[in-house]
Amino acid sequence: MIRFARTAVAFTLALTLGACGIFGGDEDQEFGPITTSIGVNGYLWSATLDTLHFMPIDNAYPSSAAIITDWFSTADAPDERVKVAVYFRSETLRSDGVKVNVVRQQKQDDNWLTVPVQAATALQIEEAILSRARVLKIEAEG
Repeated sequence: MIRFARTAVAFTLALTLGACGIFGGDEDQEFGPITTSIGVNGYLWSATLDTLHFMPIDNAYPSSAAIITDWFSTADAPDERVKVAVYFRSETLRSDGVKVNVVRQQKQDDNWLTVPVQAATALQIEEAILSRARVLKIEAEG
């Protein structure tokens, strides 16, 4: 349980710092139009990639209106892993424009078993994405 708590704190901290831009990113990058040609909000899309940049991306196609990470583990908790899926629900920058789903697994006897995730985890990731999207919009508008 202590290992999970450390992993959860590290994961939350990484997401929060990622949303703040502390991990870097190209500040001079132009993010193009507010909405892509297929209906995904460009700010939400870029903010999601920025926020989850430390996780390997499994699927990131605007046509699917989703970004799905591959499994991610930290070095201090190799027997626990998480996978995040972000679904885009709006073409505009709105608080309900993204929906996040988090799956957590623990390794037991060489098998990965799905275990509960704290309810606040997905909401924290959504907030980090929305906060980053707002910053990107403000920067684009100058």
